[in-house]
Amino acid sequence: MATVAIQPCSSWTRGSIPITKPIQRRRFRARPKLTRLKLVAAVVEATPSTTVPSIRNGTNPVLTLPFNRADDLQAEARAMGRAVNATLYSPELLASKYGSQPIKVVQRALEIVSSLGSFGLKLFLEQKNGMLEKNKRARATELKTIFTQLGPTFVKLGQGLSTRPDICPPEYLEELSELQDGLPTFPDDEAFACIERELGVSLDSIFSSISPSPIAAASLGQVYKARLKYSGKLVAIKVQRPSIEEAIGLDFYLIRGLGFFINKYVDIITTDVVALIDEFARRVFQELNYVQEGQNARRFKKLYADRPDICVPDIFWDYTSAKVLAMDWVEGVKLSEQEAIERQGLNVLDLVNTGIQCSLRQLLEYGYFHADPHPGNLLATPDGRLAFLDFGMMSETPEDARSAIIGHVVHLVNRDYEAMARDYYALDFLSPDVDVSPIVPALRDFFDDALNYTVSELNFKTLVDGLGNVLYQFPFNVPAYYALILRSLTVLEGLALNADPNFKVLAASYPYFAKRLLTDPNPYLRDALIELLFKDEKFRWSRLEDLLIQGRMDSDFSAKEALQPVVKVLLSPDGEVIRTLVIKEAVRVSEAFTLSSISDTYKSVPDFMRTLVFNGNANSPLMMSESEMQSMIELRNQVVRIWGLLQSSNDFDPALLLPIFQILQQPEVRRLGGGVMDGITQRFLARFLQQVLRVPATASA
Repeated sequence: MATVAIQPCSSWTRGSIPITKPIQRRRFRARPKLTRLKLVAAVVEATPSTTVPSIRNGTNPVLTLPFNRADDLQAEARAMGRAVNATLYSPELLASKYGSQPIKVVQRALEIVSSLGSFGLKLFLEQKNGMLEKNKRARATELKTIFTQLGPTFVKLGQGLSTRPDICPPEYLEELSELQDGLPTFPDDEAFACIERELGVSLDSIFSSISPSPIAAASLGQVYKARLKYSGKLVAIKVQRPSIEEAIGLDFYLIRGLGFFINKYVDIITTDVVALIDEFARRVFQELNYVQEGQNARRFKKLYADRPDICVPDIFWDYTSAKVLAMDWVEGVKLSEQEAIERQGLNVLDLVNTGIQCSLRQLLEYGYFHADPHPGNLLATPDGRLAFLDFGMMSETPEDARSAIIGHVVHLVNRDYEAMARDYYALDFLSPDVDVSPIVPALRDFFDDALNYTVSELNFKTLVDGLGNVLYQFPFNVPAYYALILRSLTVLEGLALNADPNFKVLAASYPYFAKRLLTDPNPYLRDALIELLFKDEKFRWSRLEDLLIQGRMDSDFSAKEALQPVVKVLLSPDGEVIRTLVIKEAVRVSEAFTLSSISDTYKSVPDFMRTLVFNGNANSPLMMSESEMQSMIELRNQVVRIWGLLQSSNDFDPALLLPIFQILQQPEVRRLGGGVMDGITQRFLARFLQQVLRVPATASA
């Protein structure tokens, strides 16, 4: 079984290295011993004496683990104190700093220009010769190699571009999404010295052993596997690459200058490139603060690790600073290593489905999500859980956008492309002054073809690529949160397709959307549900049945919650239109039950009695065509099936209907009931007159 460490970045160079080298073989200069003793004294002073065992081992101080929430908060506060001088991104400070270092700036600029200049020249010549489209894949692969050679900043930039369909064509998105850091590790002596310098204590006072070489390495840091001396617990120690702030700061200073040039002179890119660079740079600089990453991990764990199939490592704050991060060691296998996962007796598709459901919760429930969608950040643990790693880059979905995304799915299902185009305002894809009318035909051309497939057949990557092509042609600005979550789901589908070519991430996602539509009381989603269920003033029972079937597949589905939004919509002050539609539908359902029951009874009567009882008509007791009667029977059967679906839910209880009976005295409901009875009376009177007078039924009747 492969062993994978906690990973600080999106991609790693790995090796399974046992922890066999004791700390005593390596000694490094750290801060003076007095400083270390002051730190330990602060730990002792802040911790109740009744909970602290001996903190000495020979002559070396040993940091202790917190025993409760209060201790944990104190340890976190101390870690924040150690990170108080962590570097923050500021364009103004970078301009001030590097504006006075022209030689360094020119040297790095020449290095970048020499690497990218030939690439740009090739693009220019190919465009001039009409070969640009033909060689697009080759150029995308070349750009991936160049970014790797230029170092950490460009590796991160390439990974960021891989989530931006509004900037890059699909071929570039695909190649850059496979970007591997491929950077050499930095010397172990420097890493161990950094740990001692950041924590203010010697290594042998903290660890009983540590791997002599990094288990994993990436652009911003590398990871060691260690055992805590105090508790014997295995931890992953992530150490930041030396002088990384300097290298990244200089690169972003230069890239930002290029962004101003692009904004001014490159018309085909309509997005504000400088704003994108600033946003991305802020995220990268946040990733350099490991205390912030620890806080991200804690928040993520609180929101999503309530599920037994999700694993998020704990943070050890006493061993964490701006450049050193200690967290639980997670034994597991990368989600992309199918054979290794299957050797553990696990199913890759089960793990992928867990990832999909968790991603949907991140996007659409709490809005706080993992912003580094890479297979190496997902591990399959031996006990079958999905472990999330690397919390340096996180993002949030605005609250309004969460509901708008679900509404967008409803409009897609209904093929309402005008509404889909308008959704892009709410999703911040388009500014309010952009005319969406030219976009509608492009959406129709693509999705009419794509939606010929069923939900279970539709490939998510095809949808994303097609939508990317649409976005690329128009003045879209894809918000970072939306691009990242699309990328995340695409990665998960890719992992699943390796295990099962017939797997479709949309089919796995549909139960979650169905559950949210049926149970969420959010007014926007209630409107979306009504839009989905009513068409041409008729209720689409087949849609409701399908939603219930799919929604019940979600582990959080509740029949109780599914009833409450319906009642709220029906009785809301602005629900007059819906009440009118419900009256019509209740009349239709009542008629269907009555007439189909009459038809069933009639069919059970012997033929000779039908002729006597029904005035010589041995075929039917009603003036109805066979197709109309079949429609009535099907409607009745659908309603019965839907009621059965509700009854079979785990939390269904007839008492759930009591609130409905309690509100029957409200004026709106009495009027609703009266309308239903009037409608039923009129329909049956018309049927009776047709039967007596033998008048053929008309469409209006």
